[in-house]
Amino acid sequence: MKTNASAKKRFVLTGSGKIKRRHAFKRHILTKKTTKQKRALTHTGLIATVDLKEVKLLLHI
Repeated sequence: MKTNASAKKRFVLTGSGKIKRRHAFKRHILTKKTTKQKRALTHTGLIATVDLKEVKLLLHI
């Protein structure tokens, strides 16, 4: 079975087994967003525990 191509581009597995992700809303229409908002969206986050099962299925982990 193939790994989902869009999922492998979006998520990274950490050493401890957690899955890292990027924040949304940082691609375009940035002029109306405050500097504080944009700075906060720069940092990576972790996948919520609710979505973990679904993402692991897509990545075949």
